[in-house]
Amino acid sequence: MRVVLDWDGTCTQVDSLHLVLARFGDWEVYERVERALLAGEISYRELMEAEFATVRAPLGEVVAFVRDAVVLRPGFGELAAAHAPLVLSSGFHELIEPILAREGMPLAVRANRLEPAGDGWRIRWRQEAACEVCGDRCKRGGLPDGDVVFVGDGYSDRCAARAAARVFARDSLAEYLAAEHVPFEPFDTLRDVAFALS
Repeated sequence: MRVVLDWDGTCTQVDSLHLVLARFGDWEVYERVERALLAGEISYRELMEAEFATVRAPLGEVVAFVRDAVVLRPGFGELAAAHAPLVLSSGFHELIEPILAREGMPLAVRANRLEPAGDGWRIRWRQEAACEVCGDRCKRGGLPDGDVVFVGDGYSDRCAARAAARVFARDSLAEYLAAEHVPFEPFDTLRDVAFALS
């Protein structure tokens, strides 16, 4: 089975998108749209576009910040070396690939892309069509063919996790799957995942 990893909050200790928004965006907008998403008032696409429209910094400055600030979850290197996982993210190639390069881990990445602009960043979505299952811009359509092991932690992982043959979950994804009675295996570090897959 192919191992598929969410990036933010799964591969990283702290969600790097949150770090970027806290440093370069508008935190009040972030808090407002996060509440609206969880209340079912807006879509995930609307949340992401609203949040990143508040980021106006040059991409190079943000990439340099991310390179310095992002810490990978323990066990990432072991899991990557053993399974060559696919990174499937609702984040951005431009903010993920510099970290993989820093670590010397040239993994395959499926993510969105950025159009940085002085009046607010725009998102170039990897998939234009909404998911036929959940109706939003989720990760299910980015899963490779065949059975997958999915490892994730958050809201954007829900639909993909439900399509996986085996799921490792933490944080709000674990809470969601437990409430929905969907089987999963909890994890803290990626060493836990690597050990379970060995």
